Amino acid sequence: MKLLVFAHVPPPHHGQSQMVQYLVDGLRARPELGVEVFHVDARFSDGLQDVGTARGGKVFQLLRYCAQAVRLRWRHGIRTLYYVPSPPARTPLIRDWMIFALLRPWFRHRVYHWEAAGLGEWLEDRASAWERLGSRCLLGRPDLSIVLAESNRRDADVFGSRRTAVVPNAIEDPCPEFENDLGPARRARLEQLRSRGGSVRVLFLALNSRDKGLFDALDAVALANAGGRAGLRFHLTVAGAFPEPALETEFRDRCRRADLEGAVTHIGFVSGAHKAAAWRDADVFLFPTYYANEGQPVGLIEAMAYGIPAVTTRWRGIPEMLPEGYPGLVSPRDPRAVAVRLEALALSDEGFALRRRFLAHFTLERYVSRMAQAIRSVDPPTGARSP
Repeated sequence: MKLLVFAHVPPPHHGQSQMVQYLVDGLRARPELGVEVFHVDARFSDGLQDVGTARGGKVFQLLRYCAQAVRLRWRHGIRTLYYVPSPPARTPLIRDWMIFALLRPWFRHRVYHWEAAGLGEWLEDRASAWERLGSRCLLGRPDLSIVLAESNRRDADVFGSRRTAVVPNAIEDPCPEFENDLGPARRARLEQLRSRGGSVRVLFLALNSRDKGLFDALDAVALANAGGRAGLRFHLTVAGAFPEPALETEFRDRCRRADLEGAVTHIGFVSGAHKAAAWRDADVFLFPTYYANEGQPVGLIEAMAYGIPAVTTRWRGIPEMLPEGYPGLVSPRDPRAVAVRLEALALSDEGFALRRRFLAHFTLERYVSRMAQAIRSVDPPTGARSP
């Protein structure tokens, strides 16, 4: 089947754009999966601070992208459109209305990939009547909704999806030689901390926003150092960009207080070898998110791939990503609970269990295969029965 992917790839670099890149590249590299991909790189933002904002130039971009999509549709006989719906915010939702007012008549089938969670909940609970009506008329009744976890089905249900498939996010294995390389190094590091103590290297890698848990992470590290286990000292490395300058100022002011003196390093946005080095150097991944649109954070999958124990929150689809009874889960907005879990996870071997979990559920090969299977079910070949 032929598929038109109407979604942007990095830059700007975030989980959603990365997963689109994986999908496009993965399907093109594996023609045996039976999906031929055509791509419109519908990029409306120049950087993270521009995501979700309104400006006049974006309307002309939208018209140009839609014209490109229609040309591809007629030139190649494409019947199925893949799209990533907006998060629960008015400006990107109106953008989606405009796109589907232009594109919906030209494509027989629509596939929605719900990378951001919560739009259905927002429409039902907080949106106005005209916003609900516009969304149902222009966006309703997709042929397939792909959600990241069972707990995210509400978005698909609100929009009246004819079919829903659960396909978790994934990444390419960053350390395929884990058993012979990074794994032994992590075991040696763990034995060192257990026997002699020392500095526990904690990593926060995400958008540096309040609702991603940045300031809860700072408070938790301060609390862990103030009343923690003798012989352990927690040092937090913060990687990522700030969505606005005022937040960066507040962050730096917080780090200057006495309870965090010398305990925090900010390394900014990292990628490539610098990002890999940050992961390899970390003892614990700290991600106390309560971000309203959290789908399935790629950063948590990366931590699992690197065999790093994670302290994170019971929020959205996150508990489904982790093993049953995982001890690193806490309630959102509870820095004291985070501090307690930091102390426990720093000396645990939970990272190795997470590595096994990654190999079983979150590899890129598995992701591309499951996405292709779900997408093919929308428009099976003539005479074939839909799975």
